[in-house]
Amino acid sequence: MRGPHNIWSLIRTGATFERTGAMGVALKAVNAPPQMRLAARVVGWPFKWLGAKGDPTMPPVTRALTAMGPAYIKFGQILSTRPDVVGDELAQQLRVLQDKLPPFDTATAKASFEREIEIAADAAFSEFSEPVAAASIAQVHRARLRSTGRDVAVKILRPGIERAFRRDIDAFYFVANMIERLSPASRRLKPTDVIAHFEGVVMKELDLRLEGAAAAEFAASTADDPGFTVPENHWPLSGRRVLVLDWVGGIPMGDVPALRAAGHDLTALGERVLQMFLRHALRDGYFHADMHQGNLKVSDSGDIVALDFGIMGRIDEYTRRVYAEILMGFIRKDYRRVAEVHFEAGYVPADRDIDAFAQALRSVGEPIFGMDASQISMAKLLAYLFEVTERFGMETRTELILLQRTMVVVEGVARSLHPNINIWEVAQPVVEDYIRTNVGPRAFARDLAETAKVLARFGPRLPKLAEAAIMAQVDPPQPDPPRRGWHPVAWAALGAAASAAGFAAYLGL
Repeated sequence: MRGPHNIWSLIRTGATFERTGAMGVALKAVNAPPQMRLAARVVGWPFKWLGAKGDPTMPPVTRALTAMGPAYIKFGQILSTRPDVVGDELAQQLRVLQDKLPPFDTATAKASFEREIEIAADAAFSEFSEPVAAASIAQVHRARLRSTGRDVAVKILRPGIERAFRRDIDAFYFVANMIERLSPASRRLKPTDVIAHFEGVVMKELDLRLEGAAAAEFAASTADDPGFTVPENHWPLSGRRVLVLDWVGGIPMGDVPALRAAGHDLTALGERVLQMFLRHALRDGYFHADMHQGNLKVSDSGDIVALDFGIMGRIDEYTRRVYAEILMGFIRKDYRRVAEVHFEAGYVPADRDIDAFAQALRSVGEPIFGMDASQISMAKLLAYLFEVTERFGMETRTELILLQRTMVVVEGVARSLHPNINIWEVAQPVVEDYIRTNVGPRAFARDLAETAKVLARFGPRLPKLAEAAIMAQVDPPQPDPPRRGWHPVAWAALGAAASAAGFAAYLGL
């Protein structure tokens, strides 16, 4: 219940933020107005002694969130994907938030497995290790299947984690509503929508069947990608609270000295990880949205292996084409075309000056060309890009924010392997290949063919739908009766018929 009982949670949060020094940092990051700063101090300062102390070696906000527990840690991770909300400096701090907590004991983990799968752990596994990783939501054990001798990773949710998250998310909604009431200016950042997005991400992560499905879908979409591997899911041993995947050996991508000592080509690895991400995002519209070094390994054969599929990104076909045209426009320095794409997609209101917008985009793009990555601050670049789009009335688009944030993280991974990598030069062949396939006459013909297939399924109904649409225009219904539900469908049918005619003309039929 999102009611007054959440006041205690608000006081505890405010007290912890005051005690750790995070309150001022957080309010500054979101550019909070004076009345919100005052309210925050009133809530936090008198109860400062009730707040958790946290780890003083951490930055203030990271220290506060870590001290508050799993839901706050996960919330910090999600906020790291929203530099438009918290600013680039704080997003950068949250990006390195240590998602590590004390593990629960192995006996409890085995008992949880047995309740979920209804198989004795000792019957399923010949070996079952102590926890090898403990995060905010779950922990991982290494085990060996008794039936095949295959090594697997067993991921198990923390006991009681679902209830704890629901309680804290309820408090987050309460705070978001208060912020919107106290600060009308904050409504552009949509605090309640941010919490709703967080809730959606967390609820998916609390059902490991969904992560297993994400891994399976990602494995299917990348099956033909050379040098890229996704661990196989063992469905009979997986459930809502348990996920069993193949154990992946190899060297963590963050261990650059070990990679170099093993003889891996670091320059090629850096370029490949960046191109893989772009290919997944543009070609498939489905990408790993948490591709930091901890979720990537390099196998002995040199394959890049992805891990942890709790946060995945999805982009529809139209948005992919728009994003590719924007990227290509920047690569070609065609800022006028980049501006036109923003207007055509409706990202920028039609009443804004397209020439002024193109000039502003040039001020974003020009400084980065002819420079290697060591001279470019992607954080500053994105900060300026957000400033430009905000100035021209562009509303926040969550899917693009997630894509851009992941692109920055992946570039950071690539740069750690190849310090002088240039994101635009490496991206160009992938984007050009996508443009050739999906933008232009070939794509137009394919789209019309798909339209014709849809039209064929509704073919027998089209004459009546068209007649009904025409009759509705000749003799419109009176305002009192309820509106007929078929009216929009009829217009859609007429549009489909027109598209089919265009397709037939295009083919010379």
